[in-house]
Amino acid sequence: MSQYMDVHHGMNGITGDQLKQAHQADLAIEKEEGVHFEKAWADPESGTVYCLSEAPSAEAVQRIHERAGHPADEVHPVPLTA
Repeated sequence: MSQYMDVHHGMNGITGDQLKQAHQADLAIEKEEGVHFEKAWADPESGTVYCLSEAPSAEAVQRIHERAGHPADEVHPVPLTA
């Protein structure tokens, strides 16, 4: 499987609890698309949220986020890590 980093914009003021709830919503249904969300980060001031996942495709990542109620604005493959 490949890794993906997705980005959500416009989540200004997101709290730690809201980030955890959104991440849990993804985790609850991720297996239905063969996705595993590894971690999520947020910057409440800019309203930007980042999620790292392993998935069969960027489309699978987006489908889970859409079904969980927070579609990603961008989904990027991560071909190299160090």
